[in-house]
Amino acid sequence: MTNKNLSESILQKRINRFKSIKRGYYSLIILISLYVLSICAPIIFNSKAIMVKYNDEYYFPLFNSIFSNKNIEAKDLGQFEIKGKKKYGQPHYRLLKKQYQKEDKGNWVIMPLYPYDPYEEVISEKDEQFTDVNGNGVWDPSENFIDENGNGIADKYKYTNFPSSQHLLGTDNQGRDVLSRLIYGFNISITFAIVCCFLSYIIGIIIGGTLGYFGGKVDLFGLRIIEIYGSIPFLFMLMILATFIKPNVYILASMYVFLTGWIGITWYVRGEFLREKSKDYVSAAVSMGQSHWNVMFRHILPNSLTPVITFAPFAIIGYISALVSLDYLGFGLQPPTPSWGELMAQGRTNLQYWHLIVSPLFSIGATLFLITFIGEAIREAFDPKVHSRLR
Repeated sequence: MTNKNLSESILQKRINRFKSIKRGYYSLIILISLYVLSICAPIIFNSKAIMVKYNDEYYFPLFNSIFSNKNIEAKDLGQFEIKGKKKYGQPHYRLLKKQYQKEDKGNWVIMPLYPYDPYEEVISEKDEQFTDVNGNGVWDPSENFIDENGNGIADKYKYTNFPSSQHLLGTDNQGRDVLSRLIYGFNISITFAIVCCFLSYIIGIIIGGTLGYFGGKVDLFGLRIIEIYGSIPFLFMLMILATFIKPNVYILASMYVFLTGWIGITWYVRGEFLREKSKDYVSAAVSMGQSHWNVMFRHILPNSLTPVITFAPFAIIGYISALVSLDYLGFGLQPPTPSWGELMAQGRTNLQYWHLIVSPLFSIGATLFLITFIGEAIREAFDPKVHSRLR
């Protein structure tokens, strides 16, 4: 059996062992499914129409905004006013759908499955619907009216609303839909963690591998630098930088990794290289005249990946927790970016609205549980010893 077939056989055994650990395997499927759903969120959770037919012409507002960044004017679709006020700019597609149904002229609107996006403040739409007596489409305070819920009062919409049939998880303190913000926030949290993990592994493998392989003065000097560097309060530095830079998810991830995120994996890789470099296959490679970099990354690194890979899910948990903490404190992603931490901060100041507290806490807890189960399963799959009591 060749080395390639042997390595494939070992890898296949590890994959099969991972699949046999059901809690981890199913957790991975659920997590991937949720992430794919969050990637498709702009098509599923959006206030723009998927397709509009108006006067025998067809429009695709949602796809125009995604792929060409072109927006359709309200007047182009016959929406000239809303509740007696002239409508400028983009159409209000939910109300446009009601308008077409009322006019019954063969025009129609197809909305996404959940017609609310995480950035839209739905306050303007939410004044209670009514039927006015004089038929001018405007409720004059002196005239009688027939209100929607029949209580004889023109109810105004509150900024924050509890879960309802329209907003399944309610709205936040700006009138934005909580469910759509949770889904978009899930995508941002996982993307942030993946970017951090990728960058930290690149930096950690290079620095940790160099220190562990060469050892001696290189290792001693490098360790002292890392220890001094690690003693700097990077959380405060990150907070200061975030107030000036206004980072997006990729810039914030890069800042976090370059400031502090690479240190943990560096220690891990260094220890593995120190352990592996004394083995016979490394001595054989050196005696054959192979370069240091070839020995490090073609021979030692593949044999050091098992503990490094098992470390990844738990590193992802740390990155998600870091993002939630920064957003909660107001030093992470800037509003109106959907964020679990920002929703928790709203819940702290609006304790009477339980959905602002329960929804993000449940989302964070469920996500971390899934990743923990995946990490436990990977660790058991790559090491036949039983490490977990959860089995």
